[in-house]
Order: sequence, then structure tokens, then C-alpha cells
Amino acid sequence: MTIGVKVNQVLASLESATAELKTFALDTQDKNAQTMFSDYSKQLEEIKNGIKGRVNYLEEQEPQYKVFEQQQQ
Repeated sequence: MTIGVKVNQVLASLESATAELKTFALDTQDKNAQTMFSDYSKQLEEIKNGIKGRVNYLEEQEPQYKVFEQQQQ
């Protein structure tokens, strides 16, 4: 498994976790829990954006790491 695949898997996991936290925030009636889940999802969004930047850098430097394009071929 290449570093490109691994980083994209991490990105997908972060996107899933972010979506789950947003859902938790919407599903609960507890205002404190809503705030906590919302804050955590925002933190994961920031991390996810950092990872996306790294994915873009990797794909620019090493075109063979373009996972999406490889899957289409």
C-alpha cells in the first residue's frame, strides 16, 4: 500500500468521523453535548483540511500517488 493510498484512507476516515459528530450534534437534545460535538467536528474539519493539503502536495510531487485517477484506469 502506497503512502498516497494510506493518506487518502485517513482523509476518508476523517470525513466519516466529522459527519458522525455533526449527526450526533443534531440528534441530541443536550445543549452541552451539541456544543461539544459541534466543536469536535470543527476541529476535525481543520485537521481534514490540513490532510487535504498534504494529499494535494503528494499528488503534485509524485503523480503516481493520485489514487482517484488510478482507480479509474
